[in-house]
Amino acid sequence: MSKKCDISGTGVMSGNNVSHANNKTRRRFMPNLQVVSLLSDTLGKVFKLKVCSKTLRSIEHNGGLDNYLESTSNNKLTEEAKKIKKSIAKKKSSK
Repeated sequence: MSKKCDISGTGVMSGNNVSHANNKTRRRFMPNLQVVSLLSDTLGKVFKLKVCSKTLRSIEHNGGLDNYLESTSNNKLTEEAKKIKKSIAKKKSSK
Protein backbone atom coordinates (compact mmCIF):
# COMPACT_ATOMS: atom_id res chain seq x y z
CA MET A 1 0.00 0.00 0.00
CA SER A 2 1.76 3.14 -1.19
CA LYS A 3 1.80 6.35 0.80
CA LYS A 4 0.56 8.56 -2.04
CA CYS A 5 -2.44 10.81 -2.48
CA ASP A 6 -4.79 9.43 -5.17
CA ILE A 7 -5.56 12.90 -6.52
CA SER A 8 -2.51 15.13 -6.14
CA GLY A 9 0.19 12.45 -5.97
CA THR A 10 1.72 13.87 -2.79
CA GLY A 11 4.08 11.26 -1.38
CA VAL A 12 6.74 10.62 1.22
CA MET A 13 9.49 13.23 1.52
CA SER A 14 12.84 12.80 3.21
CA GLY A 15 14.92 15.10 5.36
CA ASN A 16 16.99 15.27 8.51
CA ASN A 17 16.40 15.25 12.25
CA VAL A 18 18.80 17.86 13.62
CA SER A 19 19.73 17.61 17.28
CA HIS A 20 20.83 20.41 19.58
CA ALA A 21 24.43 19.25 18.98
CA ASN A 22 23.76 19.60 15.22
CA ASN A 23 23.87 15.83 14.59
CA LYS A 24 21.91 14.95 11.48
CA THR A 25 20.02 11.67 11.03
CA ARG A 26 17.79 10.84 8.09
CA ARG A 27 14.02 10.76 8.55
CA ARG A 28 10.86 10.53 6.45
CA PHE A 29 7.98 13.00 6.29
CA MET A 30 4.78 11.02 5.72
CA PRO A 31 1.74 12.65 4.07
CA ASN A 32 -1.40 12.92 6.18
CA LEU A 33 -3.53 10.45 4.19
CA GLN A 34 -7.22 9.94 4.89
CA VAL A 35 -9.56 7.45 3.23
CA VAL A 36 -12.60 9.46 2.16
CA SER A 37 -15.65 8.98 -0.03
CA LEU A 38 -16.04 11.89 -2.44
CA LEU A 39 -19.27 12.45 -4.36
CA SER A 40 -19.18 13.59 -7.98
CA ASP A 41 -22.33 15.66 -8.59
CA THR A 42 -22.09 15.36 -12.36
CA LEU A 43 -21.58 11.60 -12.48
CA GLY A 44 -23.71 10.82 -9.44
CA LYS A 45 -21.04 8.39 -8.22
CA VAL A 46 -19.09 8.08 -5.00
CA PHE A 47 -15.33 7.60 -5.27
CA LYS A 48 -13.47 6.08 -2.30
CA LEU A 49 -9.97 7.56 -2.39
CA LYS A 50 -6.86 8.01 -0.24
CA VAL A 51 -6.45 11.77 -0.11
CA CYS A 52 -4.00 13.91 1.86
CA SER A 53 -5.56 16.48 4.16
CA LYS A 54 -4.20 19.44 2.15
CA THR A 55 -5.90 18.18 -1.02
CA LEU A 56 -9.12 17.51 0.90
CA ARG A 57 -9.13 21.13 2.12
CA SER A 58 -8.62 22.31 -1.47
CA ILE A 59 -11.51 20.16 -2.69
CA GLU A 60 -13.81 21.62 -0.04
CA HIS A 61 -12.57 25.14 -0.79
CA ASN A 62 -13.38 24.75 -4.51
CA GLY A 63 -16.88 23.45 -3.80
CA GLY A 64 -16.54 19.74 -4.41
CA LEU A 65 -14.65 17.16 -6.42
CA ASP A 66 -16.00 18.25 -9.83
CA ASN A 67 -15.03 21.91 -9.42
CA TYR A 68 -11.62 21.02 -8.00
CA LEU A 69 -10.74 18.74 -10.91
CA GLU A 70 -11.94 21.30 -13.48
CA SER A 71 -9.86 24.10 -11.95
CA THR A 72 -6.68 22.02 -11.53
CA SER A 73 -4.30 21.47 -14.44
CA ASN A 74 -3.55 17.93 -15.59
CA ASN A 75 0.14 18.34 -14.66
CA LYS A 76 -0.79 18.35 -10.97
CA LEU A 77 -3.14 15.33 -11.10
CA THR A 78 -2.49 11.59 -10.97
CA GLU A 79 -3.63 9.20 -13.69
CA GLU A 80 -6.67 8.13 -11.65
CA ALA A 81 -7.71 11.75 -11.12
CA LYS A 82 -7.26 12.47 -14.85
CA LYS A 83 -9.63 9.59 -15.69
CA ILE A 84 -12.27 10.96 -13.31
CA LYS A 85 -11.79 14.47 -14.74
CA LYS A 86 -12.15 13.17 -18.31
CA SER A 87 -15.37 11.29 -17.50
CA ILE A 88 -16.82 14.39 -15.81
CA ALA A 89 -15.98 16.54 -18.87
CA LYS A 90 -17.50 13.92 -21.20
CA LYS A 91 -20.72 13.80 -19.15
CA LYS A 92 -20.98 17.63 -19.06
CA SER A 93 -20.42 17.95 -22.80
CA SER A 94 -23.14 15.40 -23.57
CA LYS A 95 -25.72 17.35 -21.53
